[in-house]
Amino acid sequence: MDQFMPRAVAVSVFMLVLLFEHSSQLETQPLSSRAERLALIRLRSSLGLRAKEWPIKSDPCLIWRGIDCRNGTVVGINISGFKRTRIGRQNPQFAVDSLANLTHLESLNASFFALPGQIPDWFGQVLGTLQVLDLHSCSVVGAIPSSLGNLSSLITLILSDNRLTGIIPSSLGQLLNLSVLDLSQNSLTGSIPESVTYLQNLSRIDISLNNLSGSIPPGIGTLSNLERLNFSRNMLSSSIPSQIGGLANLVDLDLSANHLGSSLPQELKGMTSLQKMVIGNNGLVGGLPDVLFRDLTRLEFVDLSQNSFSGAIPDALWLISSLRIVDLSGNNFTGSLPNTSLNAIATAVVLNLSNNMYYGGLSSILQRFSSIDLSGNYFEGKVPDFAPSNISLIKNCLQNATEQRTLADCASFYASKGLTFDNFGIPTETPSRKSHKRTIILGAVLGGVGLLLLVFLLLLLFLCTRKRGVTDQRGNGVGPIHTTTIPPSPEVSINLLSLGEAFTYQQLLLATGDFAEANLIKHGHSGDLFRGFLEGGIPVVIKRINLNSARKDVYFLELDFFSKVSHHRLVPLLGYCLENENEKYLVYKYMPNGDLSSSLYRKVNPNDDSLKSLDWITRLKIAIGAAEALSYLHHECTPPFVHRDVQASSILLDDKFEVRLGSLSEVCVQEGDTHQSVITRFLRLPQTSEQDPSGSQTATCAYDVYSLGKVLLELVTGKLGISASSDSSMKEWLDQTLPYINIYDKELVTKIVDPSLIYDEDLLEEVWAMAIVARSCLNPKPSRRPLMRYILKALENPLKVVREENTGSARLRPTSSRGSWNAALFGSWRQSSSDVAAVPATSITRVSGTSGSQGSGQNGGDRSSSLRRQSREIFPEPSNDHDVERQSED
Repeated sequence: MDQFMPRAVAVSVFMLVLLFEHSSQLETQPLSSRAERLALIRLRSSLGLRAKEWPIKSDPCLIWRGIDCRNGTVVGINISGFKRTRIGRQNPQFAVDSLANLTHLESLNASFFALPGQIPDWFGQVLGTLQVLDLHSCSVVGAIPSSLGNLSSLITLILSDNRLTGIIPSSLGQLLNLSVLDLSQNSLTGSIPESVTYLQNLSRIDISLNNLSGSIPPGIGTLSNLERLNFSRNMLSSSIPSQIGGLANLVDLDLSANHLGSSLPQELKGMTSLQKMVIGNNGLVGGLPDVLFRDLTRLEFVDLSQNSFSGAIPDALWLISSLRIVDLSGNNFTGSLPNTSLNAIATAVVLNLSNNMYYGGLSSILQRFSSIDLSGNYFEGKVPDFAPSNISLIKNCLQNATEQRTLADCASFYASKGLTFDNFGIPTETPSRKSHKRTIILGAVLGGVGLLLLVFLLLLLFLCTRKRGVTDQRGNGVGPIHTTTIPPSPEVSINLLSLGEAFTYQQLLLATGDFAEANLIKHGHSGDLFRGFLEGGIPVVIKRINLNSARKDVYFLELDFFSKVSHHRLVPLLGYCLENENEKYLVYKYMPNGDLSSSLYRKVNPNDDSLKSLDWITRLKIAIGAAEALSYLHHECTPPFVHRDVQASSILLDDKFEVRLGSLSEVCVQEGDTHQSVITRFLRLPQTSEQDPSGSQTATCAYDVYSLGKVLLELVTGKLGISASSDSSMKEWLDQTLPYINIYDKELVTKIVDPSLIYDEDLLEEVWAMAIVARSCLNPKPSRRPLMRYILKALENPLKVVREENTGSARLRPTSSRGSWNAALFGSWRQSSSDVAAVPATSITRVSGTSGSQGSGQNGGDRSSSLRRQSREIFPEPSNDHDVERQSED
C-alpha cells in the first residue's frame, strides 16, 4: 500500500498545478467586449488618465493598472491616487458617463482622485451590479442623489471628505446589504433619517464632521452587527438614547463635540465589546453610575472630557485592566483618588483629570500611568517620589510644586468641604505673632495708600493745569474751564450701528437655552463662550462677559477694535447685547471646524483608532491665512495693532478651513506708537508688562511674530501645545529642535517633521521652507525678526524661499535683493542662525550620509561655506528693519 503513496501525492500535485493554471488563465483572459473597451478608452480620455497607468494600445484586462476582469468582462475599476495628465488637470470634472456601458461593474474606487462635480443621478439607475462605491477625498460637490438607494447590491458606500451638501436621503435605507456607510467630513445638514435603522447588516457607520442636527434615532440600537459608530462633530442634541446599549458587538463609539445633554444612560453597560468610548465636549450632566463600567472590561480609550459630570469617578472604571487612555478633564468630578487596593496590574498610558475638583493627597494609583495631567484641581500635600516625571500639577494646592493656587483659594475650597487645608505645610502662626504682623502690614498698607494718593493728586493737578494752558492757547478761554470732567459712557464713544445687530437679552437666552451648561464651549480668559442658534437656525458663538470678574473695559475695547477694522481674516462680529449692567454679550459667527488646536489631528479612517493629521496643503493654507490676518493688523492699520494672543486656539477655521483670527480681547495699539490716545494707553497699561522669551514687551509686533513662529513650528512638527506654552520644558524642546532647521541642508528637517505627514519631494521643500520661516520668527532678538508682511510673502512663495536662497541662477534673483521680502527674511535667518546652538554631534552623524548635510568631512564644510557666500551675494543682509521697510516701499 505504501508504495503507491508517492504516486498518489504526485497525481494530487499535478492536478493542483492544472487547476492553478486554469484559474490563472481565467484571471488573465483578455477583454472580450468591444463596447467595454470603447467605454474604458472614453473614460481614460474624459478623466485625463496617463498612459503610464492605462496604455491605450494594451489590453485593459491584462495590462491596465486598477482594472479587474472576470471571464473577459470588467468588474472592477480602481483609480485611487492616480494623477491626471497636464491637460486633464486644467479642467478636471466628474466626467464618467462611459461607466454606463460597463454593465457588470461591481466595484468603483476613485478615492484621492479629484472629481469636482456632482454624483450623476443615473448612478442609481444603471449601475445595478455595483457592490463597492468609494469616492473618498474626491472633491465631490452637491447633494447625494436619492437614486443611490436603488443600488440594492451595494455593500460599501464611502463618500467621506468631500463637499457634499443637503440632507442624507432617506432612500439609503433601502440598501439592505450595506455593511459600510461613511459620509463623514462633508457639509450635510438636516437630521439623521430614521431609515438608517433599517440597515441591519451595517458594521460601520460614520457621519462625523458634518452639520447634522436633531436627535440620534433610538432605532440605531437595533443594528446588532454594528461595530463602529461615529457621529462626532455635528450639532446633534437631546440625550443619548438608552437603546444603543443593546449594541453588544460595538467596538468603537464616538459621539463627541455635539450638543447632547442629560445624563449618561447606564444601559450602555450592555456594550460589552466596547474598546473606545468618546463622548467628550457635550453637555452631559449627573454622575457616572458604577454599574456602567462593571461589564465594560475591554475598554482601552475613555474620553468624557468637557462635559458637566459631577460626583466621584466610579471605582469600576479604575479596575478595568485594559485601560490605556483616560480623559475626564473639564468636568466637575470631585473626591479623592482611589487607594492602592484599586491599582490594576496593567499599565496605562495617559490620564487627564485636569480642571475638575479633586482634592486630598496623590495616590499611588498614579504609578499606573506614564503621562498625567492633574492641573486645575485642589490636590494637597507633598508630591510623592513615585509620581512620574511627565506629570502636570499646576493650579493645585500642593506643597513642593510651582504655579499653585493661592492660599485663600485653597483654604476656601477645603472649608466648603468641611475639611482643613494643610496650609502648604507652613506652621500656623500664634495669635500674638499674627497680631504684631498684621499691625506692621496695616501700617505699611496705609503708608503706601497715602503715598499713592499724594502722587495721584499731584498728577491730577498737573493734568488740569496743562489742560487749562492748552485751552487758553486755542481759544483764550472760550467757554467755561472745567477742572474735572466725567468720561463718556463707552457705548456712546463708539458707533454701535456699525457693529452688527443689537440683540436683546431675551434673544440670547433663547439662542443658548438660558446659557445652559450643555452649550458652554469653554471658559475664556475674557468671558465664557457658548454655542447658540438664532432665529432661523443660524449657529453663533456668544461670549458672556461678567464685569464683576473681568476687566470693566474688556468688552468696550473689543467693540472699539471692531469699529476701526474690517478684514475677512478676522472672526466676524455679528452683534452685541449691552442691556445688563454687570454682564455684556458679544455675538460671533460660528466656526464649524473649531480652532487649529482641535483640528490638527482628527480621525480619518474609521478602521484605525489612531488620529490622522491635517494634510500639508491645508496646513500651508492655514499658515498663510494666519499671516495674512496679522499682516493686516501690523501693516494696514494705522496705528498698527498687536494681537498678543497668537496661538493655535486663536486660529479659528471655517467649513473650508479658511482662517478667521479670534481671541481679540487682548488686541492693542503697538507700544510706542504716537497715534494711541492717553485713555487707550491708560486702559492697556496693566496688560503690557508681559514679556516674550527674549524680554520684549508683548505690545509689540515682534511679539506676534515670535508667537506665529511657534504656530508654524506646530504645523511642521505636529507637536500640540507649542504655541500655547512658554514654560521651561517648551524652551528646552525648542533649543533641541531648532538646530534641525538648516537653510543649507533639507534632509535635517525630516528628523522633526510630523511623521504622519505624507509628502513628496516638492512638498518636503515647502515643509522645509515653512520651518525656515518659523526659525526666523523665533529669533531671540526682537529687532532681528522679519516683518509680518515678509513672512506672508515667504509663505505664499515657499519654493522660492529655499530655491532662491540655495541657487546662484540669475533666473531666480529678485529685482532688488536688498529691498526684497526675501532679503529681509534671510537677513533675519542668518542672524538667527548665529544665535542658536549647532545640531548635536550625534544628530549630525545620523544624517551625514545624506546629500548636502553639514559636518560630513572637509568637502561638506567647503560646500556649506560656499553656499553661505553665494547666499549673501544674492540676498545681501538689510542693515536694519527700518531700511527693509523703506526700501520695500520705494
